[in-house]
Amino acid sequence: MRVALYVHCFFPAHFYGTETYTLELARQYRALGIDVQVVTAIFAGEPRAPELVTRYEYEGVPVTCIDRNHLPHARVKETYYQPELAAVHERVLRDLAPDAVHVTHLINHTASLLEVTAALGIPTFATFTDFFGFCFNNKLEAADGSLCAGPSPSRRNCMACFFRDAAHQQHRPALARWAARTGRARWLALAAEAVRFLPGQRGGEVDGILEDLASRPGTLHGLYGNYREAVTPTRFLRRAYERNGFTLPLRSIWFGVDIDRAPKPARPPGHVPVIGFIGQLARHKGADILLEAFRRLPRGAARLEIYGPSEQDPPHMRQLEQLAEGHAVRFAGTFEQARIAEVLAGLDALVIPSRWYENSPLALLNALATHTPVVVSDVEGMTEFLEPGRNGLAFARGSADDLERVLRELLRDPARLLHMSATTNFERTTRTMAEETLRLYDGLRTAGARA
Repeated sequence: MRVALYVHCFFPAHFYGTETYTLELARQYRALGIDVQVVTAIFAGEPRAPELVTRYEYEGVPVTCIDRNHLPHARVKETYYQPELAAVHERVLRDLAPDAVHVTHLINHTASLLEVTAALGIPTFATFTDFFGFCFNNKLEAADGSLCAGPSPSRRNCMACFFRDAAHQQHRPALARWAARTGRARWLALAAEAVRFLPGQRGGEVDGILEDLASRPGTLHGLYGNYREAVTPTRFLRRAYERNGFTLPLRSIWFGVDIDRAPKPARPPGHVPVIGFIGQLARHKGADILLEAFRRLPRGAARLEIYGPSEQDPPHMRQLEQLAEGHAVRFAGTFEQARIAEVLAGLDALVIPSRWYENSPLALLNALATHTPVVVSDVEGMTEFLEPGRNGLAFARGSADDLERVLRELLRDPARLLHMSATTNFERTTRTMAEETLRLYDGLRTAGARA
């Protein structure tokens, strides 16, 4: 059986959760006798490849790469549905001739891929790792920073998010902060709606943006009907898609991780606890919330190590550095995936202070597997894995005050962290995850065996 795994970006240039999930699925599929290919893409604006479609191999996995610099999007609609990509997808799929396509993220490929697989009669499956299917910013985070349930009938909440995110992308944090204040981004959305009715504006840029944002949920909802079945890594993500009207079969399969599960090294007498953060240094990941809470702890109570790419968002990075100044904080940069167990062995607790609805982040699962207690925002995509007091604690999302309270509670008695380490674990492996995911294709594999 041959499976094509479609992901928005991939190793070696991109190495976060969805990319890692895709790589591990590919590795395990190959070990189980499945002929697997990865199809990925280069974001427009990244270094350009010499051709539209190139090929390479990563750790034994064949990779086909589509360079979006050759077909960049010109309007909002083309970030989720770009018909010009259809010919490229057809060319790639006819060349690979897969028995099934499994999409782990649709960004960069857009929903035109689903039209092509349907036209070619290729059974198509998915793993949903975020809210791309119905949320403009993929995170279910409203423009004012609150959590969102999904697009409103008027789509004004999606328009408000567009204006706030546009300011961030143009590196105008002051404007983005202004827009994020309660109600202001909605005022911008209402003003934009009024502008489209001014003389000469119909069919113009603003009108096009609003039309594309309004059409996005319906377009994707319709084309997602081409999926035979989809995996959700948490029950919360499954419910979110169901609440937003998706009726395709959804199967909850927890991710698995492969990592050295040895007990933590013994800590010497007088050891100062080390708190860690691992992830993107972007606003939605909440490192600033952690730094604000850490600054308030008693001097010498703990050290903080922050792992993440310093160049990702320069204005946000400057803010983090200012918050850390004068405190026991080390910005440790990034590390190779092979070092994850070594890094976690040196941490006494991992904090995941995300503002958005994280869904089974691999940093969380790796921490639990290495007996590292966690402190997480109280969002269901993470608290689903939490046994409070045994493997970690939760705090009120976005609240530095509540995170400070939880950290003080943990650090008041260093023996508590040691005890929690002994009761913290996560046993699922990528092999288990892959075997359960392969069952999506059972009918295809049976038919192939008969043929």
